Amino acid sequence: MRYLRFLTILFPLLISNTLSAQQAASNQKMQWFADAKLGIFIHWGIYSVNGISESWSFFNNYINHDAYMKQLNGFTASKYKANEWVNLIKESGAKYAVITTKHHDGVALWNSKMPNATTTVNKSAAKKDLITPFVTELKKAGLKTGLYFSLPDWSYPDYDVFTRDRKRYDYKQDPARFKKFQNYFQGQLNELSTLYNPDLVWFDGDWEHSGEEWQAKNILENLRKVNQNIIINSRLNGHGDYDTPEQGVPVVKPNSPEWELCYTMNDSWGYQPYDKHYKSSNMIIRTLVDCISMGGNLLLDIGPKADGAIAPEQVQILKDLGRWTKKHAAAIYGTQTGLPEGHVNAKTALSKDKKSLFIYLDYFPTQGLMLSGIKSPVKKINILGNSGIVNQTPLGNNNYLITIPSAAKDPDVTVLEVQFQNPIELLNKFGQNIDVPKLQLVTTDFDPSYFKIKNLVNDVSGGDSPFNDSNLGADGMNYKTKQTLYDYWVVKNAEAICKTLKGIPEGHFQGKTALSADKQTLYLFVEGEPTGPIAIKGLKNNISRIRVVGEGTMLQHEIYNKLYWSKIPGIVYIPVPKDKLDRQVTVIAVLLDSPIELYREKVGAIESNL
Repeated sequence: MRYLRFLTILFPLLISNTLSAQQAASNQKMQWFADAKLGIFIHWGIYSVNGISESWSFFNNYINHDAYMKQLNGFTASKYKANEWVNLIKESGAKYAVITTKHHDGVALWNSKMPNATTTVNKSAAKKDLITPFVTELKKAGLKTGLYFSLPDWSYPDYDVFTRDRKRYDYKQDPARFKKFQNYFQGQLNELSTLYNPDLVWFDGDWEHSGEEWQAKNILENLRKVNQNIIINSRLNGHGDYDTPEQGVPVVKPNSPEWELCYTMNDSWGYQPYDKHYKSSNMIIRTLVDCISMGGNLLLDIGPKADGAIAPEQVQILKDLGRWTKKHAAAIYGTQTGLPEGHVNAKTALSKDKKSLFIYLDYFPTQGLMLSGIKSPVKKINILGNSGIVNQTPLGNNNYLITIPSAAKDPDVTVLEVQFQNPIELLNKFGQNIDVPKLQLVTTDFDPSYFKIKNLVNDVSGGDSPFNDSNLGADGMNYKTKQTLYDYWVVKNAEAICKTLKGIPEGHFQGKTALSADKQTLYLFVEGEPTGPIAIKGLKNNISRIRVVGEGTMLQHEIYNKLYWSKIPGIVYIPVPKDKLDRQVTVIAVLLDSPIELYREKVGAIESNL
């Protein structure tokens, strides 16, 4: 039997103190934010009356401004109970909340005293200050307070911008009028700061003017007079503390030490009754894991109705999140960026002391889980929230085989905690392939064919398939079978393992991949039993068809988070029926409309969605 290729991974200095230096919070004031991992965003405003786009509906001339503002008459907040909102947010496991105090439409949800302010107190059917009771309940519950504030105010008579094709005036030609607006919004910010002393201010709309025109330095100076440790998001023309990618889960970790993905449950920020394109709780929990593994936070949005009730679909997602976060708290809060790619086929995170490695499994590894390139001896492995026994088998070359009982699997994401005596140390060069004869000496519980297949998949994904120079055809008919499970698998999946190219870079798909010679078919190697649809991030191409290799079964897909105005692709989700899963490795072929193109730019603040 041939000795299978060593997959080499090079890292500069992957030792515990280097990991610590890279992952610590950038400064002390950011520590609570870095530890929080989950926040809840709340988009509430008069746009919920008609269930239309918040502010953008009149800006883009889908409805005129007068008709838009008539929604004030239907904004009753009659079922609004701030304590129930906060209880639900706390149940979800979130550590902070951010609520819209004023969107671009200029309607203030607090009792602003600034001249010409349009507020829910003086103009809406609610006749109420809606921010004060919410902030009061947040602070009572021990949650951090975040306030969303729109820099533009498209309804204010002295703001220059009105709609996408209409301006009130040229602010450069009438600086005195623009100064009136600057005084107005600065006054409103001072009100919010003084009244509520927020922990975080979430700005939006900075693209319409420069930082100097927004008086960004003055904004920060005034906010810090009240709270020296105030945290600001990145949407203040470069003056913020952390990056805020929107909707699209980053493929590559953002540049900022702290970052936050703001994310909707369906396709809308505010309440829209006909938007039923909700992500499943499974998808959202896995998105949270994605953020945690890259050292970021998930800011998950809810959009209450005009009367203050929260849609049942949104309530259920928050409760499902709460089930998972309560069970796995140790692997969420206070964790830091996980391991580089290649050590395990799963998302990971590390504890602050680097003595615990958390492995997040959104699939059940039916043949066991490989952990590779770990220099530190493993002390113990636990299944969080479950007393099931985990077995670990050293396989040489710093590889471990981890097996867990099927009864211990979580319906969404199972979490393993690998404990070490000392802070984790990683090898800077390691192999993922296993010497099968030696494997047979240390374990008899598993079919060695699986590990031969896994080794083959490693080789194929690296562009070094042993079948590339053979006469094996795509139909597998030229293979001289020996009637083992390995042989059957090779024949079944021949098209994906012969004359294929190296797979796509890390981050786009969790697992190994390969490409056809024309780069127009992407092969996905799926291990075990996924808990939900498999996902591809950053795929620019359109998909022509998807099928199970060796079976021909056609599969459907659905795209979430594709914004019509953004160049960032949505996430492709592919449900794989359980009866089509291969016990060894399932191969899915994704036929594209052209040679593959991938989006993997680092993201920060969102672009304008004009």
